[in-house]
Amino acid sequence: AAAACATTPTPVPTPTPVSAPGAAAEAAAHVRAGDVIALPTDTLYGLAADAGSDAAIDALYAAKGRDRTNPLAICVGELAHVPRYCETAHLPAGALDALLPGAVTVLLPRKRGAGVPLATGLNPGVSGVGVRVPADGSFARDVCAALGNGGALALTSANASGAPSTTRVREFAHLWGACAAVYDGGTTSDSRAGSTVVDLQSEGSFQLLREGMAADAVRAALASRGLEERA
Repeated sequence: AAAACATTPTPVPTPTPVSAPGAAAEAAAHVRAGDVIALPTDTLYGLAADAGSDAAIDALYAAKGRDRTNPLAICVGELAHVPRYCETAHLPAGALDALLPGAVTVLLPRKRGAGVPLATGLNPGVSGVGVRVPADGSFARDVCAALGNGGALALTSANASGAPSTTRVREFAHLWGACAAVYDGGTTSDSRAGSTVVDLQSEGSFQLLREGMAADAVRAALASRGLEERA
């Protein structure tokens, strides 16, 4: 009888401190290679992959165990990179600057066309895309900077779909094996509320889709620029 073929299990990565020399550059190299990584943001831990690669998006959904009907957000390193991926001309002057960088996910109309560097498998059939620019000093922003050329991460929280969000790497140890690398930034926050999610797709108004950590500040900033809150 033929001998059974042995399979080598995929090694589970040991978390790398975000302070380790070259950690952001290493993380960016993994992303360019199509890998899924786990990393801290300014709110929660996230699973991230290349927002421009359909194969990487598939791997991210598989790692998360997430239904493909649940959209992913993107993360960019600078506010100036947002218009590369999203329509912003309908917003009042200073509206985005008042929200980002910070603990806010802004839902904007997605740009379409051959020149937009987002994978077709990223939220197909969805008109908007949630975009984050984490607070200054965030490792996620460092990784985006290391990607270069205004590159974007596809991002989702580092927990199995439906499970509580995580603020420490040990809380999602069961997902490490689905990642090429895990980056440890300590405790991200005392809150598991996550970023405030605000829909800014419609001209002249906004809607809070998740209160999150910055709801009051978001309401005040947008109201001061003449936007009305929708229920």
